[in-house]
Amino acid sequence: MKDTRVSSIGERALISVLSKIFKAPDGEEKGDEGILIGAGSDDCAVLDLKGEDCLVVTTDMLHRTTDFPEGMTPWQMGWMSAAVNLSDVAAMGAEPTGLVMAIGMPADTEIAFVEELAKGMQACAEFCGTAIIGGDLDTHAELTITGTALGRVKKSQLLLRRGARPGDLVCVTGYTGSAGAALEALQSKKPVSETVLKALFEPVPRTKEARQLASSGAVTSMMDTSDGLAMSLYDLSRQSRVGFRIREDALPILREVREFASSPEELTELALYTGGDFELLITIDPEKLKKVQNICNLTVIGECTKYEAGIVLESPECELTIIAQRGYQQLKA
Repeated sequence: MKDTRVSSIGERALISVLSKIFKAPDGEEKGDEGILIGAGSDDCAVLDLKGEDCLVVTTDMLHRTTDFPEGMTPWQMGWMSAAVNLSDVAAMGAEPTGLVMAIGMPADTEIAFVEELAKGMQACAEFCGTAIIGGDLDTHAELTITGTALGRVKKSQLLLRRGARPGDLVCVTGYTGSAGAALEALQSKKPVSETVLKALFEPVPRTKEARQLASSGAVTSMMDTSDGLAMSLYDLSRQSRVGFRIREDALPILREVREFASSPEELTELALYTGGDFELLITIDPEKLKKVQNICNLTVIGECTKYEAGIVLESPECELTIIAQRGYQQLKA
C-alpha cells in the first residue's frame, strides 16, 4: 500500500504539491500583474511595486523541540528566528525593510524568557539594518515562532535561483559545514570551539553582502544554503537547468571543523549534507569575477556545466563522484 503521509515525501515535494494548488503566477507568464514570483520557486515571493522596485516577502516557522538545539539561550533563539527569515531576503539581493514576528508559547513561560527572546530578534534585525515592526502573541503547547520578513530591491538587481549558465563560476560566502559540526558535537557531547557553536546558535544573514553582490551586476543566480550545500545545488540546478562540477579541495571549511571530523568521509558529509550555515550560494559571470572578489569572504568552489552532466564532486585526484540530493528537510521521516 502506498504511503500517503507527508513524512513519505518531505518538505520539497510537499511544497511542489501545494504550489500547484496555489497556482502561483510566474513573472514570465500572464498572471496577476502584481505578483512577479509566486509560491514555491524561490526563497521569497516577489511583488511588483509599480515602479523600478519590487517587494520580496518570506515566512518561516521554528519550534522549540525541532529547531532550537539544547544549550541555546532565549536570546539566541530570538536571533535565529529573525535570521532564518532575513537570510531569505538576502538570497534575493534585497534590502530588509521589516520583520513581523508571531510567538506562540506555553502560558507558564517566564516573562524574562520572552524579553530575552525579543532582544535577540531585535538585535538580529538591527544588525541587518531593519526592525521588528509588529506581530502576534498566543498560547501554544510548545514555543513556536513564525516570522515574516519584507525586503525591497530594484527589479534590475533582483536575484533568483534561475539565471545560471554553463561556464559561470560557483561560489559560496563564509564556510560550509560549521553548523553541522556544531550540532554533531552537541549530540555526541564532543568539545568544539565557540566559533563553531556560534555558527549554529547565531547564524549571520548575509544581507549586507547580498546587496553589494546584487548591485555588482556580476551575479547570475543566488540562494541561501540553510538546508545544506548539496540540497541548495540541486535547488539551483532545477531552476537554472545547469549542472555543477564542485572541487572538493576548494570547499571553504574551518580548521576547527577539519580537526573535528573523524575521517575524510565525515568531513565531506559535514561540508555537503548538513544544514544551518545560512551562507549564500552564488553563480557569477567569470568575466566579472573581479567585481565581487573584494565584497566579502567569497570562495570559488566550482563551475556550472550542462544540465545533463549532473552535479558532481571532483577530488584532488580529478576523480568524479555524484553529489547526492540530500540535506536537511522538514517533514521527512
